[in-house]
Amino acid sequence: MKTIAVIGALQEEVSFIARSLSNSSHSPDSQQASLDVVQGNISSTSGEEIRVVATVGGMGTVNAASTTQYLIDVYRPDAVIFSGIAGNLNPSLHINDVVLGGTMRYLDSDMRLIAQFAPQQNEFHSDPDLLAIADDVLRDMGTKHITGVIASGNYFVDSADKIQQVRRDTGADAVEMEGAAVCHVAARNHVPALVIRALSDNADTEYESFKDFDISEFADTAAKQVVRIIEKL
Repeated sequence: MKTIAVIGALQEEVSFIARSLSNSSHSPDSQQASLDVVQGNISSTSGEEIRVVATVGGMGTVNAASTTQYLIDVYRPDAVIFSGIAGNLNPSLHINDVVLGGTMRYLDSDMRLIAQFAPQQNEFHSDPDLLAIADDVLRDMGTKHITGVIASGNYFVDSADKIQQVRRDTGADAVEMEGAAVCHVAARNHVPALVIRALSDNADTEYESFKDFDISEFADTAAKQVVRIIEKL
């Protein structure tokens, strides 16, 4: 049986996936890592049962990295998928469009130093096979999407100056706080990964306003597509 690990930074990003699992249960052992891992099954279109382990990992690169390593160590997944929202940086995209993380770049790290250690990469990539499946699923669902560049960093992008800086430094189509770390840890462990982001805003809203914003619609956009992707595995 294949095992797929799914991570979101926020509860809203994982809720739909957890509700989609059959025979689901919570893993009490995951509390030692400050997580609440939900385990269950999704039936693939070929009739195979796929085990899914899903959890909220928290915001930021350290939380994402820690969660990814825990899931890999404990559950030995065949792939890791990060599902969630992101700020839009691409003028040709709109709210609730989707960016697949073809390339993941840190926006606040000097990769000349970090890349001296395994996996010795300056940037990270979603797995080509997973990207191809995701592209087919999103096309079938009629979702406008691109396979693009996503920037990850430990600060909230909420102004024109920050947007220009991120675009200049990374060439990103979307910005968030976890995807590069997930792909980084997955690459160290030789586990295929996929980052899928539904655009919830244009990275121009101050956090004090954004934190009260209902992101459920956009989080569910990505989550519904993740379920369909898993069904195609």
